[in-house]
Amino acid sequence: MMNIKILAYDESPLGLLCLRRRELLSQPGVFVTEITLNHEFLMSSYNTASERALSQIALQHHPGQQLRVFVGGLGLGYTAAEVLTSPRVKTVEVVEFLPQVMTWMAEGLVPLAEELNADSRFNVVSGDAYARLLEPPAELYDLIHIDVDHSPEERLEQDEQAPNHMFYTDAGLRLAKQHLAPNGILGIWSYAASSPFSEALQRVFVSVWHEEVTFENNLIDEETTDWLFFARDPA
Repeated sequence: MMNIKILAYDESPLGLLCLRRRELLSQPGVFVTEITLNHEFLMSSYNTASERALSQIALQHHPGQQLRVFVGGLGLGYTAAEVLTSPRVKTVEVVEFLPQVMTWMAEGLVPLAEELNADSRFNVVSGDAYARLLEPPAELYDLIHIDVDHSPEERLEQDEQAPNHMFYTDAGLRLAKQHLAPNGILGIWSYAASSPFSEALQRVFVSVWHEEVTFENNLIDEETTDWLFFARDPA
């Protein structure tokens, strides 16, 4: 029998949201925390290599100190936690669209809650990260990480008028770029390659590259590759 414990189950602005913890049948004693949206798998604490790599790679390419970081999407917290491992980071502001996800972190229901909540550099605010980046900037960030949609083509918010649809266009990226400090880096997580988005980045930024993160996904017994897009205008 599969050992699954439902930690939270609630209607969200995007649909039915579920937080669950289960023991892997293939690895007794190994427990993973997962999020599903409308009964479809969204993320897991088991495979976090690409979420952490989004922060690792951006930090490797930015030599600055006292870095101010913007993270779009809290999820299970791995992108934010990884960037906070660097003593060069001054602040991390996470913008989360779903209030339930913020509650899970505040109540300690996710694996990294205690670690993140104890770090004074970490702050979570409610809002739409895409909408924030399309507005005039109130402050500038050295690193901006976006880990919300499945990919630039497969978005959680289906409404074509939603801010995440404009973000992936030339016009949206030009607006988002205004939020970057000199030499700042924009990084976007995706589970798939996207030539149209890569081409849009190249039209807006001077320097654009991508990194592929490949790992053995034991949950489905196959190799998985996620894509990380990075862009900057070197100072």
